[in-house]
Amino acid sequence: MVIEELKDHQHIIQKVIDTLAPDIERACEMITAAIKNGNKVLIAGNGGSAADAQHIAAELSGRFVKDRRALPGIALTTDTSAITSIANDYGYEHVFSRQVEALAQPGDLFIGISTSGNSEGILNAFRSAKNSKCATLGLSGRDGGGMNKLCDLNIIVPSTITARIQEMHILIGHILCKAVDDLF
Repeated sequence: MVIEELKDHQHIIQKVIDTLAPDIERACEMITAAIKNGNKVLIAGNGGSAADAQHIAAELSGRFVKDRRALPGIALTTDTSAITSIANDYGYEHVFSRQVEALAQPGDLFIGISTSGNSEGILNAFRSAKNSKCATLGLSGRDGGGMNKLCDLNIIVPSTITARIQEMHILIGHILCKAVDDLF
């Protein structure tokens, strides 16, 4: 089982290398443009994707590899009072879109993470980001789902297996952080 899982991961990473390198490079340009221009990066996802959002935000506000100034990476998955009050008053599908509406400024980058590409809460957040004139980057899998129509760039991991998609999402997140580190 262990060898099988490692080989499956290796197979997906090779597909990512073969098909997604240009998109990942474009995503690096998006995040570095936002940071260079003094904007912030807002990130959201559900479940494991929420953990990925928090991980990427922490790499920006703390550090990835290089000591540098703290950068405005904000995970919209961490404020339990905002999440629970918005869910209670408006419905869970609005917990991220309301936060984007409150925090986003033109030029910011919103990164939405959904393995299916169809999370209603993430789709609504993309709509709010567009209304706020933010750049929008999706990390998805399968066929990209509804995110295809709402993102400036939707990086679709070529897999239907949630674990493999999530593994590639955090790798892509680390590549984005490396691009940011390279600015300094």
